[in-house]
Amino acid sequence: MRALIQRVSEAEVQVDGAAVGSIGPGLLVLVCAMQGDDEARAEALAGRIARLRIFRDAGGKMNLSLRDTGGAALVVSQFTLAADTSRGNRPGFSSAAPPEQGKALYEHFAQSLHALGIEVATGEFAADMKVRLVNDGPVTIWLDQ
Repeated sequence: MRALIQRVSEAEVQVDGAAVGSIGPGLLVLVCAMQGDDEARAEALAGRIARLRIFRDAGGKMNLSLRDTGGAALVVSQFTLAADTSRGNRPGFSSAAPPEQGKALYEHFAQSLHALGIEVATGEFAADMKVRLVNDGPVTIWLDQ
């Protein structure tokens, strides 16, 4: 699985003009299931993200995790993270998992984060979403699991 995470002060996702998920301080997690991914990879990625020490401690160092801070995660499915731009000008997405598998792994990933004690809000799989965020730092990190 692949994720792009952004440390945020707040984030919200809208579908058809209505908010479907929002958080205060925490992480916006854009996630993509790739060909060959399974539930074990989704769980491993969730664990990595929950434990990743990218929040400031009292001394201002990035030393605290999402679990340490009690922050939330806004999980948004984004198959375009699978983009292959190695040839031509039009990205290819054949390395993304098929839609049914992608949706199941996206949901399993969000449930796995929740099971780790993280408050989770989500977008809507395969919807045309509008994502608004205030990036804190900015801190943006790419993860492959």
